[in-house]
Amino acid sequence: MRPNPLRDAFANSTPALGCWLSIPSSVTSEVVGNVGFDYACIDMQHGLIDYSDMVPMLQGLSMSNVTATVRVPWNEPGIIGKVLDAGAMAVIVPMVNTGGECEAAMQRGMYAPRGSRSSGPIRAQPLEGPDYADVANDHVLIIPMIETVEAVENIDAILTTDGVQGIYVGPMDLGVSMGLGRGTTDPSFFDALDHIAERCAAHGVVAGIHATPETTADRIARGYTMVTMHTDLAAMRLTLVDTLSLGRGGEVEDAGAGGGY
Repeated sequence: MRPNPLRDAFANSTPALGCWLSIPSSVTSEVVGNVGFDYACIDMQHGLIDYSDMVPMLQGLSMSNVTATVRVPWNEPGIIGKVLDAGAMAVIVPMVNTGGECEAAMQRGMYAPRGSRSSGPIRAQPLEGPDYADVANDHVLIIPMIETVEAVENIDAILTTDGVQGIYVGPMDLGVSMGLGRGTTDPSFFDALDHIAERCAAHGVVAGIHATPETTADRIARGYTMVTMHTDLAAMRLTLVDTLSLGRGGEVEDAGAGGGY
C-alpha cells in the first residue's frame, strides 16, 4: 500500500499537520494535497461536499502522498464503509460520546473478525493493491471525535476501546456543550483540553484537534500531535481580503470572519 503519513506520524509520535477541505472541488484537493501537509480532511459533515463530490476529491488527493481523510456526517455504518471503499485512509467520526459509540465506530470501519465492515473496496483495492482487504485493518485509521461534556466524562472508556489510535477534538462544539460558546477562551475550556491530552498520553493515544495557524503552536505544546491548521475556504478568503486591502491601501472588512471550524 502507499505511504500513510498520518499513520506514520502516529507511530513515530511526531506532529501531524493537516488542512480541512470544505469546498467541493477536486482541483482544490489536488492543490492542498501537494502543499506538503501530512493529511487533508474532506468534510462531509459541515462542508459543502456530498459523496459524488468526495470521490473526485479523493482522486485529487491521490496525486500526492498526503493521507486522504474524510469526516463522515455521522457514526453510521453505510457512509463509513462507503468512504473507505472509495479510498479514504482515515475516517473522522463526529459526536462519539461513549465507549459503546466508539466501539460501534471502530467495528464499522474494520473487516471481520475485528469489525463488521462489508467487503467491497471498489476503488480502494485498485488504488492500494490486491491485498487491500487483507491489510486494511492495519492501515486504515478510525478516529472518534470528542465534542461534548459527555465525551470528556467518558474519555477513558473511549480511549481504551480496542483499535483507537487517535481521537480528534472539535473545539467549537465542545465549547458550546460546556455552555461557554464558540471560540471561548474561558480557562475551564483549556482545562478540558489539557485533561483530554493528559488522558490520551496516559493511554498512548494520539490527541488531535482543530486549530488555526495562530493557535497551532499552543495546541502542540498542550500535547496535541494531530493538528488541523487551516481550511481551504478560510485560507482563500483571508488571502483575498489581504490582497484587496493592499489594492485599496487600507484595511478591508472581512464579512466572512467568525465562521471558524
